[in-house]
Amino acid sequence: MPSTSKEHAKKSAPAEGKAAQAIEELKGLAAGVEEPASNPLDEVLGQAERAYAAYMEAERQVARAYRENELRVTGAYGKTEQQLQKDYEKAITQALQARNEAIEQAMRNREDTIQHAESDFRIAREEAEKAYETATSEAIMSRQEGIEKAQKSRDDTIAQAWAIYSKMMSR
Repeated sequence: MPSTSKEHAKKSAPAEGKAAQAIEELKGLAAGVEEPASNPLDEVLGQAERAYAAYMEAERQVARAYRENELRVTGAYGKTEQQLQKDYEKAITQALQARNEAIEQAMRNREDTIQHAESDFRIAREEAEKAYETATSEAIMSRQEGIEKAQKSRDDTIAQAWAIYSKMMSR
């Protein structure tokens, strides 16, 4: 991930501070050491060598600081990724559980509905059977009464006809 110059400045500030501190320590050590009178060129050369050595140490410290920062960032990324994976798995588990519960509830509702429908069907069938039996019984009784009335009417009519015929024949 490329870093911006602001991030670079923030990340390198502690390393630069360490480098500056190392340079100051080296200067302090160099100032505390008394050298015998020597050639000014040797003195300048010695200062340049010490400055170069301090520069190299500062560069190593900066590189170390960048490496440490990289390790911290990588570690934080790893932890974040693990947490996101845990959150993902938890969300999937919860969604699966909610789905299963919803399906179970729907199945229970379905079973209840089927049982109610079957119960309503049995009741309606029993009522239809009773109504059929009642209607059949009434029809049988009505037919029987009709037959009996018709037989009585026939018998009465035949009896009247014979009575009339008998009167006519007796005259």
